[in-house]
Amino acid sequence: MRQTGGRRRESLWLVEVDVNVLLGALLVIGVAAITITLMLLVRRRAPEGSYFSDGDRASGVFGVLATGFSVLLGFIIFLAFDSYDQSRSGAETEATVLAQQVETAQYMPKAVSVELTGELVCYARSVIGPEWSALEHGTLGDAINPWGGEMFRTLQTVDPKTATEQSAYDRWMDQTQARQQARLARVHGAEGIIPTPLWLVLAVISVVIFLYMLFFADHGERAKTQALMMGSVTVVITLLLLLLVFFNHPHGQGVGRLQPTAMERSLRQIDSELAIVGLDLKPPCDANGRAN
Repeated sequence: MRQTGGRRRESLWLVEVDVNVLLGALLVIGVAAITITLMLLVRRRAPEGSYFSDGDRASGVFGVLATGFSVLLGFIIFLAFDSYDQSRSGAETEATVLAQQVETAQYMPKAVSVELTGELVCYARSVIGPEWSALEHGTLGDAINPWGGEMFRTLQTVDPKTATEQSAYDRWMDQTQARQQARLARVHGAEGIIPTPLWLVLAVISVVIFLYMLFFADHGERAKTQALMMGSVTVVITLLLLLLVFFNHPHGQGVGRLQPTAMERSLRQIDSELAIVGLDLKPPCDANGRAN
């Protein structure tokens, strides 16, 4: 059943990849077609040599606009990529620490060892299921993983007596803190990291650059050259803005977006380890991590 679900998830992912790539390509082509059409329409009534009497000075001003925009956009993309990388690293670390906690739980007192192991499995299922869906739609907010709270309640009943149990208890506390920090890194960019005023500034600057380009319309220049000039600028700016949109919401379906791959891998490793030690675990949740 797990393999079948994995194949279904992979098939859905491939469909989403195709859809996202297609939509992105159509958007770039559509915006370029609009700006090129505007350029060719303006060119019909434009004087020879463009609307600027001093082309060199106009080109210098455009260079300032384009350079300022590219520097600003490049800096924002760098910061957005850093946030994307933190989310990816956080997901990897969280999954690794959770698998380590399963091993630690086996050295806890027998009264809670199986219970903690089951809650860890449910935590992983919850991350893969409803929690990742909430990340994808930006609705997670400040919600905590419910199984984190369940493990805290269970841990309150632990009374370590032997040296091994005491060592496992201390190790569990350290791993819990590491897991929580990793989770914060994973979810911090779920609602978007770029504020609305910055989007407005980027939109206004983009429009200004496109309008400025229209004043380079030249009736004496060939239409293909004018179309290439406007189309090149449009494609570059549109692709950079789409890249920024991608980094602003890194979780979900699509090319390069973050998936719960690390947690799924850890869950498979946990299943294998439990089978090796002969532990017939019945987690207190369904396949999506919801309590039974």
